[in-house]
Amino acid sequence: MNLQFLWYIPNQVEPGHRGDDTVENHNSLETLTEHARTLEAHGWGGALIGTGWGRPDTFTAATALAARTSTFQPLIAIRPGYWHPANFASAAATLDHLSGGRVLVNIVSGKDNLAAYGDSEGDQADRYARTKEFMRIVRKLWTEEDVTYKGEHFSVTGSTVTPRIVVRGERTHPRLYFGGASEAAERVAATEADVQLFWGEPLDGVRARIERLRSLGEELGREHPPLEFGLRITTLVRDTTEQAWADAEAKVAEMAKGNGWRGPNWSAAVGQRRLLDLAARGEVLDDNLYTAPGRYGAGGAGTTWLVGSAEDVARSLRKYQALGVTHFVLSDTPYLPEIKRQGDRLLPLLRG
Repeated sequence: MNLQFLWYIPNQVEPGHRGDDTVENHNSLETLTEHARTLEAHGWGGALIGTGWGRPDTFTAATALAARTSTFQPLIAIRPGYWHPANFASAAATLDHLSGGRVLVNIVSGKDNLAAYGDSEGDQADRYARTKEFMRIVRKLWTEEDVTYKGEHFSVTGSTVTPRIVVRGERTHPRLYFGGASEAAERVAATEADVQLFWGEPLDGVRARIERLRSLGEELGREHPPLEFGLRITTLVRDTTEQAWADAEAKVAEMAKGNGWRGPNWSAAVGQRRLLDLAARGEVLDDNLYTAPGRYGAGGAGTTWLVGSAEDVARSLRKYQALGVTHFVLSDTPYLPEIKRQGDRLLPLLRG
């Protein structure tokens, strides 16, 4: 079983993402390159680079970082509303060619500032129907030539992407990561995604979702290799269990003063609401899944944290692995020091 360990690089206009203390030149090429090269030096496979209107363009940032690194794999978050499938397939194939096969892709269908970039996704069903077509066409363009596809949302006729994706062992194209917890999202994941990403739910929730997605894939006639699973979560790691919890509680105390990290669509998605509802089950679930951050303003991957020593957090992550999770996208702030700490202390335990 091949395990993938990725981090997160915050390409933000405003500094202080999730409490990060880097302010000066926080999104400069020099700072972002330092993150990417530090990831390479401390055992990480690469990093997720998020997307959203009002951020620096994700694909541009990923291209710049790929050019300045040698093994770093950018997990590039993109939205079908920003891209047409043929444009994206060509851009990604070119970057994959130039980087020697290092591109990973995260397809995002959640809400965003649609009016600002001229999109009209419509309701949830339309949004995910469009996403399904997008993923299907992109995969065809990467693996076939002279592609013709006529859908309700996208069409291509006699389309061949160049340069071609180079097959490397079992890798026939960049992996397509996908998130989403709604019924519509899960039906897309079950048939079209390569990796389904979960946020930090308790083990029982992740187990149930894996079982449901596998059943859905069989029911809907999945045509691709078996769906793989990933976990995107905050991991707060310290030398001792006691120090980790003291630091976690201090961070949440600051958030309780009104310094939370909510985005404009922080509670709109089904998956986000699932995370926020966890606080009603308890402040700490399983062994060390901390739900309090969501109560005081954290969203997305910052809603729940795995807290403890490197041994504590590794033990918890191995339990997710036992359920079938093989892709881990971890992070904590301040980002740069935590790349080193967790790369040096946590990753060896997970790979050992």
